[in-house]
Amino acid sequence: MGKDKAKGKVAKLPKLKCCESRKKCGRCPLRMLKEGTLPAGYTVKRRVLVRLDGTKVTKKKLAKAA
Repeated sequence: MGKDKAKGKVAKLPKLKCCESRKKCGRCPLRMLKEGTLPAGYTVKRRVLVRLDGTKVTKKKLAKAA
């Protein structure tokens, strides 16, 4: 937790695919899109997180964007 305090608030990373639960989880890409908390350059199509430029979504790139 030392790293969390040094940076202040750590951004939540969205899941790569929506789990379609009734009660949406805090990392749901649909919820994050609606709230406007998705990282720049990302959107959701058919409940799956995608990049606007069409390149493949990876956790490493997602962590850098957030």
